[in-house]
Formats: sequence, structure tokens, C-alpha cells
Amino acid sequence: MSHVFYSLHYEADRARTELIRSIAGLSPNLEAKPDEWATIKRTGDFAIKRWLEQQLRGRSCTIVLIGAQTAARPWVQYEIARSFQLKLGLFGVHIHQLKDAQGKQSSKGQNPFEQLAPELAAQAAQVRVYDPPESDSKLAYRYIADHLRKWVDLAVAARAAQP
Repeated sequence: MSHVFYSLHYEADRARTELIRSIAGLSPNLEAKPDEWATIKRTGDFAIKRWLEQQLRGRSCTIVLIGAQTAARPWVQYEIARSFQLKLGLFGVHIHQLKDAQGKQSSKGQNPFEQLAPELAAQAAQVRVYDPPESDSKLAYRYIADHLRKWVDLAVAARAAQP
């Protein structure tokens, strides 16, 4: 079983990604419930970093679930940079086709790997980003579910092959 960390825009995409986080064969990081996350955020940046470090440790891969606003989120950028430092497998999946709690899809977000600091550009260029070809939410989820474990294996193998 692969131990993965899911990086996402929590407020905007949590409901949209719940099914992905439950895909069999992957052991996800713990999710902070909304009230827990509010407490962590209120405590400050150090508390957020400490929580993220605890969640990233022991993971083999980080999966960035890319919604409409994910690329602009500073903590997503931090999680990507730390994943590089920790030599985790890393890839992104566009999730705009998946419906949120109100049954709405969103616009396609920018690739967060193109927003990284210049010193990470060479590493970021090697990261794959998948965009399910389905426009229907159920079909897009099925596509992701059918491929996610393979994508994790590919990302972990690619990272292991890098110096």
C-alpha cells in the first residue's frame, strides 16, 4: 500500500476530493476536520508547518489535486517544495470536472508546478500533471480511480531515478 499526501485548496476543493481520498490501495495522510484546520491556522504559520511536516513524513508520494485556485495557494506551494526536498514522488491531477458539495464543477486551474520558485523549475518540469478526458463528474472520478495507483507508482519510480 502506498502512503500518499494529498495537497489541495482545502476550503474550495475538500468536498470535491473526498471520494479521491478514499480510493482503495492508497493510505492517505490524516485530514484535518474544518474546526481542527481553523484552530491550526489561527495558531499561526509555525503550527501549519508543524502539522504539514507530520503529515508529509513517511509518505512516498504527494498528489496535488488541482482545482481552480490551487496554484495560487501558498501552502500548496510549500507542500510541493517540501515534497521535492523529501524526495517524494510528485504529480498533479486536475479535478475541475468533479462536482463539489453543491453539485457544481469548476473552471480548470493553472498548473501549480509552473508557479514555483525559479530554483525549483528544473525539477518541476519533470512532474506529470494529469487531466482526465471526461467532462461528466462520475466518469472523471472513475478515470481518476482507475489510474491513480498507477500514477503513484510512476511518480515514485521517477523520483527514485533522479539524483
